[in-house]
Amino acid sequence: MTSAETHKNFQNKITVAGMLVATGIVFGDIGTSPLYTQDSIFHNRIITETVALGTLSAIFWTLTLQTTIKYVLITLQADNNGEGGIFSLYALIRRYWGRWLIVPAIAGGAFLMADGIITPPISVTSAMEGVYAIKPDLNIQPIVIGILILLFVFQQFGTERIGKVFGPVMLVWFTFMGAVGFLALSHNFSVLKALNPYYTYRFFAESPENFWLLGSIFLCSTGAEALYSDMGHCGRNNIRMSWIYIKIMLIFSYAGQTAWLLAHVGERVTNISPFYAIVPHAIYLPGLIIATLATIIASQALISGCFTLINEAIRLEIWPRLMVIFPGRIKGQIYIPAINWMLMCGCLGMVLYFKESTKMEAAFGLSVTLTMLTTTFLINFYLYSRRVPLIVIALVTGVFLTVEITFLVANLQKLREGGWITILIGSCLSALMMVWWTGKNIKRKITERVDLKDFVPQLVHLSQDTLIPKYCTNLVYLTTSGSPRQVEKTVIKSILSGIPKRADVYWFLNVNITDDPFTLEYAVDTLAHNDVYFVKFNMGFRIAPRMDYYFRKVLADLLAQKDLEPTPRPEMNYQDSALGEIRFVLMNSFLSYDNALPFFSNMIMKLYFIIKHLSVSEELNFGLDRSDVITENYPLIIQPVESPDLIRLNSDVK
Repeated sequence: MTSAETHKNFQNKITVAGMLVATGIVFGDIGTSPLYTQDSIFHNRIITETVALGTLSAIFWTLTLQTTIKYVLITLQADNNGEGGIFSLYALIRRYWGRWLIVPAIAGGAFLMADGIITPPISVTSAMEGVYAIKPDLNIQPIVIGILILLFVFQQFGTERIGKVFGPVMLVWFTFMGAVGFLALSHNFSVLKALNPYYTYRFFAESPENFWLLGSIFLCSTGAEALYSDMGHCGRNNIRMSWIYIKIMLIFSYAGQTAWLLAHVGERVTNISPFYAIVPHAIYLPGLIIATLATIIASQALISGCFTLINEAIRLEIWPRLMVIFPGRIKGQIYIPAINWMLMCGCLGMVLYFKESTKMEAAFGLSVTLTMLTTTFLINFYLYSRRVPLIVIALVTGVFLTVEITFLVANLQKLREGGWITILIGSCLSALMMVWWTGKNIKRKITERVDLKDFVPQLVHLSQDTLIPKYCTNLVYLTTSGSPRQVEKTVIKSILSGIPKRADVYWFLNVNITDDPFTLEYAVDTLAHNDVYFVKFNMGFRIAPRMDYYFRKVLADLLAQKDLEPTPRPEMNYQDSALGEIRFVLMNSFLSYDNALPFFSNMIMKLYFIIKHLSVSEELNFGLDRSDVITENYPLIIQPVESPDLIRLNSDVK
C-alpha cells in the first residue's frame, strides 16, 4: 500500500478509539470556551432578555458557520498527506499559485502562535475562578502560575502516558458540561427558541451597541483552527463524528447558562460566571476539579500544536532551525525546548499582566480572528485548485470573510484593553519569519553551483594520489543540491583549494524534507565506483534527522551489496570496521564586509545572520556526532563593493 493510500484510509476510517483521541486532543480549546464566553459578555453587566437570547442565537450560528461548515466540513478536506494546519494548507496549494502565498500563511501561523500564548492562561484562570464561590478572597494567581509551570516543565518527558487519559477525561468533561447545562435548561426550555436566527437579528436591531459584544461572542469558536491543525493525529472522519456529540453538549451548556441568565434579568453579574452558577452545589467541587483538568488538557493540546506548527515552519524554511526532540514512542510526538520555554514565559506574563480571565479575552479574540481570516483566504485558493465552480467559491469565501471581518471589527475596539499585546506578538513573529524566509531566498539565489561531473576525474585522481597526505577515509559534504549533476562551488573549493583534502571516498549528501510526514528513504548515484558517490535522503518532517546514524546504515548497505568495495589500506589492520573514518564537512556562510547592499537588503541580511546565530548549529540540526564534524566558514558576497581605482605611488627611497 502506498503512502497516499495509507493516509487516505487513515482519514476516512472511523473508530471508537479514534473518536476518543479526537475528543481528548482536538476539541480541548473549543470545549472549554463555555467557561469564559458568556462570562466575558455579561461580566459586570445588567442582564436583559434581548441580550441573553441574542447571545445564545449568535453563539449557535457562529458554531454552525465557523466551526461546523467552514472547518469540519470544508477545511478538513484540505489535508496535505494526512496533515492539517495553515502551513500544511500552504504547502498543498503553493505548487499551483506560487510562493507569494507564504505571506498570509506566515501571518496566520504567527497569530496562531500568539493564540498559543493566551489560551493556557485564560483557560486555566477561568476554571480556577470557580473557587471564588467557595473562598471569595482567595488569590488564585500563584495557583494558576504553578499549574502552568508544571505543565510546561512536563513537556520534555512527552505525553505518551498521560495522553492515554486525555480522551476519557475530556469525554467526562463534555458529558458533565452538557448534563449540567441540560439540567438548567429543563427549567426553561423556551430558551431554545433562540436557535432561530431571528433572535440574532433582533439582538443587533434593538440596540446597535450590541455589535461590540461580538468580540466576546466570537470566543465560542476558539479552537476551530487547532481542530484543523490536529487532523494528522486523529483523522478527518473521527473528528467529524466526534463533533456531533461535542456540539450538542456545547449547545446544552450555553443554553443552560442562558436559562440561568433569564432567571436573573435585571441583575448584575459580578462574582461568579454563568457556567459555575448552574453547577449544583452538591457536585460543585468535583465540577471545579474536572473543569481545571479539562483546561490543562486543552492547554496541552495547543502547546503540542505549536510544536507541530514550528516544526512545519522549519521544514518550509520560514523559521530558524531549532532543536527538535521526539520524546516518546508515539509516532510524530514532538518537543521543541526553545518554543516550550518561550510559550511558558509568554503565558506567565499574560497571567501577571491581566490577572483575570475577563480581561484576557480582549487579547484572545483578535489573534483567533486574524488566524481564521488567513485560513479563509488560503482555502479560497484551495477550492479553486480543486476546480470547484467559481460561484460556489465566491459564495463560500464571501460568507466567511463577511462573518470574520465583522468579528474583527468588533474585536478592534479591544486594542486598548489588551488586544495590542497579541497584535504585537503576532507582528514580531511574522517579522521574524519574513526576515528568515527572505534571507534564505537571497542566499539561495546567489549560491553558485558547478557541474559535479566535471570534477569527478580530479576527485578520483586526488583519491589515488599517495603523494598528498590523506585527510580521512570517507569525506562527507552536506549539500543543498538535490541533484547529483550539481554541487555548490564552495564545496569543490573546500576540497581542492589550498592543501587538497585527499580521501578514499568522497560523499555528497543531500537531505530532502518531504511533505509526507513519515517518509524515510534514500537513493545513491555512483559517480565513480569506490571514489565518488551522491546520496539523497527523502525524510518526512516528523522524522528525527539522525544523519550520522542513517549515513552509516547506507555505508553498511552498500558494502553488503558490493556497491562499495573499499580498497585495502594499512590502517584496516587496526580498525574494527571496514567503514573506516567518517568526517562530515559543513559549510557555514557569514556576511562579508565586501558588500555594497542597499539599506533594506543590508538590514534584512544582517537580521538574518543574527537570527541564524541564535539558531541551533548544523551538526545538531542534522543529528551529527560533533567528533566527526568539521565546520568551514566562507564569506557571502551578495553585491560586491565597487571600489575606486587604487593608485600606486612611487617610492621616495632610492
